[in-house]
Amino acid sequence: MTTARLLDGTAVANQIRAELRPAVEAFTARTGRPPGLGIILVGENPASEIYVRGKLKSAGEAGLRADIERLPASASLPQLLDLVDRLNRSEVHDGILVQAPLPASMGEDAESRVFDAVSPEKDVDGFHPVNVGRLVQNRATLVACTPSGVIELLERSGITIAGARAVVIGRSNIVGKPMALLLLHRHATVTICHSRTVELAKRAAEADILVAALGRPAFVTPDFVKPGATVVDVGINRLSTRASVERLFAAGSKRLDDFDRRGSITIGDVHPSVAGVAGALSPVPGGVGPLTIAMLLKNTMTAAMARAGWAG
Repeated sequence: MTTARLLDGTAVANQIRAELRPAVEAFTARTGRPPGLGIILVGENPASEIYVRGKLKSAGEAGLRADIERLPASASLPQLLDLVDRLNRSEVHDGILVQAPLPASMGEDAESRVFDAVSPEKDVDGFHPVNVGRLVQNRATLVACTPSGVIELLERSGITIAGARAVVIGRSNIVGKPMALLLLHRHATVTICHSRTVELAKRAAEADILVAALGRPAFVTPDFVKPGATVVDVGINRLSTRASVERLFAAGSKRLDDFDRRGSITIGDVHPSVAGVAGALSPVPGGVGPLTIAMLLKNTMTAAMARAGWAG
């Protein structure tokens, strides 16, 4: 059985950060301050704490200023919106990120109201309707970090996008829709599939580039994959029982060892057996995840330059 070439997201993310450092140093020297990122964390979600810690660490290593603003889980939506407004008016913060998920007590529309409240010029997540509209028209400068990271991974790995048939499984505003638009703008022929797509596996198997972003562990099996296709796994799913890991990985697998050591492992939306069919495959972990943070830093730099009125 052939094994797919692994698309190394960690290596690509390191390249992006290395390219970013001289730009950060030049900006700091010219303006007298580093580019600044303000991160808002509401409540004490353990996964969010880990994600935010990683973002703060990466920003610091890149020479950016990164500040965390905390609110208790009991905070109201108006309190959160007030904090967003304060960061909008801050002279030292070029980017604002509100870590999801927000507490359910804030209401079903809380996230969309917060996305709307962040200044488009500081919207380093790329979620504001103005930035989404610019993306539709192929003139966005701040684009959602995960899908823009996927594009970096494909292009820097030598995967041809122009003329390719691309299928995106997932239609979220955060990944699926912007992913499809970015591929379309690079001249791929794009199909978006989702939970109600008829003959989903058959549609997916037509793709030269298949992006799985649906949030279901190991959902994409070999019958979804055209032999030799490039498969990008955006999923982040936690397995916390040994039985669930044993169903996917053979005895002696390194992933079983990882589970025994940690008590859980993270896997993607793509079944491990796809490696025997695909031509190239992004792993989980070590694929798209590191790129999401790298693109957040890049967006913060882009926002800082725009606010300073210079283009590097």
